[in-house]
Amino acid sequence: MVNYKDLGLVNSRELFKKAFEGGYAIPAFNFNNMEQMQAIVSACVETKSPVILQVSSGARNYANQTLLRYMAQGAVEYAKELGYEIPIVLHLDHGDSFELCKNCIDMGFSSVMIDGSHLPYEENVALTKQVVDYAHKFDVTVEGELGILAGVEDDVVAEHSTYTEPDEVVDFVERTGVDSLAISIGTSHGAFKFTPAQCTRNEDGKLVPPPLRFDILEEIERRIPGFPIVLHGSSSVPQEYVETINKYGGQLSDSIGIPEEQLRKAATSAVCKINIDSDGRLAMTAAVREVFANSPEEFDPRKYLGPAREELKKLYMHKTKNVLGSAGKA
Repeated sequence: MVNYKDLGLVNSRELFKKAFEGGYAIPAFNFNNMEQMQAIVSACVETKSPVILQVSSGARNYANQTLLRYMAQGAVEYAKELGYEIPIVLHLDHGDSFELCKNCIDMGFSSVMIDGSHLPYEENVALTKQVVDYAHKFDVTVEGELGILAGVEDDVVAEHSTYTEPDEVVDFVERTGVDSLAISIGTSHGAFKFTPAQCTRNEDGKLVPPPLRFDILEEIERRIPGFPIVLHGSSSVPQEYVETINKYGGQLSDSIGIPEEQLRKAATSAVCKINIDSDGRLAMTAAVREVFANSPEEFDPRKYLGPAREELKKLYMHKTKNVLGSAGKA
């Protein structure tokens, strides 16, 4: 067994406490390769932001669990090399079984999510408590989920969303012992969060999706005051990336995300962690497609992955400074 502390990682407990008191959210950026890890760490070092390196089960299979452990340890050392030691969490995103969560804990993860939201309520409680009981033996923090987000993200697929029931949160938190709770208030997974028919147009003619259900969030805050809340599916789907991708051969029409001003508002509340994955994929894909289109003779991966890494870094610096408010909080 590998303890995350030996890798230089931290769990999320103190980070969430500071985020709640400071009115900002910790970025949870998904990664599965070296360039993504470099972009995340360099962006967060430069903006002095704490960060959660987030790994889905699909990413874990893609990158290999042993390599991921060393990449996380390397991320800690890379931050030091860049000149500023930021707090780094290694977190399992959407763990779907006790065995997967246990394996990640044993391999050095400092935080895990057990997602039993698709199960009947009592089964979700039982599974989440089982993971919590094991994780807390090693001071690993656990995120649970109530409510279902629509959309597609790796192995997580749901056609319809189900808003979190405020009536359930107190019972769930008390019986499971979770350290944070992911809720459903209108965000969704993937780049295609809303159809144009679900949106209205603003004065500039841009499509605006339905607002997040802040009334549900406020009621949950009232029921469990001071408890860390998590938002999944919080990519904003920057239209400049969509336009670049489509300009150079992509087909991403009707890709609509969560407006950044709504995420900024959420970050000032009990929301202490905001997950962003699709935006990073769009940034990298746009940069790679542009290189291929403008330099069709190029075949050196460094020549297209390098620009992709830099575009990703720029995006993540923007998120920490202007959306999540985590810049300067490391």
